[in-house]
Amino acid sequence: MVDINEIRKRAQQASERASEAMKKTFEKSEELVRNLEISGSEKEAPASAAEAEEQVNANAERQVEILGQMFGAGGLAQIAANEELLQKMVNEKAAEAAASAMGQLLGEDMGLLAAALETLEMEEDGEEEEPAFDLELEQNLYTALEEAMARLEALPEPEPVPYQKNDAKWERFGILLSGILSALNHHDLYSMDVEEHIPVMEQKIVSLVRRSWGINGRSDLLDLIRYLTQEGYILRYQLYSEASSPEELMDETMDEDERKSVRRAWRFAQRYQSQYAPGFLAGWDVGRAAMLTRWGCYLGWLTESEAVGILWELSQKAAEELHSWREFAQSYLFGGLMWKLLCGDSSAGSYLGYLTDAATDLLTGKAEQDSGQWRACPWPAQRKIGFS
Repeated sequence: MVDINEIRKRAQQASERASEAMKKTFEKSEELVRNLEISGSEKEAPASAAEAEEQVNANAERQVEILGQMFGAGGLAQIAANEELLQKMVNEKAAEAAASAMGQLLGEDMGLLAAALETLEMEEDGEEEEPAFDLELEQNLYTALEEAMARLEALPEPEPVPYQKNDAKWERFGILLSGILSALNHHDLYSMDVEEHIPVMEQKIVSLVRRSWGINGRSDLLDLIRYLTQEGYILRYQLYSEASSPEELMDETMDEDERKSVRRAWRFAQRYQSQYAPGFLAGWDVGRAAMLTRWGCYLGWLTESEAVGILWELSQKAAEELHSWREFAQSYLFGGLMWKLLCGDSSAGSYLGYLTDAATDLLTGKAEQDSGQWRACPWPAQRKIGFS
């Protein structure tokens, strides 16, 4: 890579050499002029002022003539041109160095930077000291969750409509299952690709998937999608709901922080077990699996036909367990809070706010012109028997 400091150093050296050469040139010029003046002074003094003025003019003309001989025709203009050319070269090299540095930044470093900026955007209060995760905070988070779910329940939504087995709407529906995470990451929701295929965005998605999900390729991706579709938080919530005490969920390898996490999640499940069955967590599991599927397809870890097939299966699971986009969004908030409780993240209240805003935009389309995608694609009506 071009070293910009080295370029500037060489340019400075060239400039100093040019200045030194010009200095010597003018010194020679002045010496020649002095010789002329000396030779003139050895003659008799001019008889009149007119003669004196004529002598001065002659000396001046001679000085110009000497400079012209020294630099040649257009010599002074050439010096100016050389100065301009030197500056242009420095500017071009500086631009090349900046472009090269930016090229490296737009590689893996750019992905990490984008991910970091995204985290900062999601956690505006990240620099403030987080409150202690105590029982009072838990109660406040329960209240925030219930208020957010009530807010979503009040939103308008088209009635579910029947989908035929080979209906093209299934593919659209499958993509929209990634809606909340897509909205939070400003992804496209009109095709399988989440972003335009340019190196900057590809590196950003790779970094996001590796950093946030620990996925390094196709095998990891398929394992996680399989876990979310077959077990996920549906099973976890069921286990925590059925346990008579949090100690039943612990083992001797857990440290104190892990034990606290289990207790928080157990209290959460115990609070809501009579209100929400395990299947209610389908939105949380399916929504994330759908996003991972689209990311995998975008990165080339899945073929498009594989991604379409996975989204089809996820769509059937969502339509079987849930009844509307509102309920899907409520499920996502519900699972999201359980996850935050397990993580011990006391900023969960802000997280619930982000999820609620994203779901609201998807259902109403009021916040942005390019939103309301859920509203435009009604939820599939449930069928008592198989497809006709």
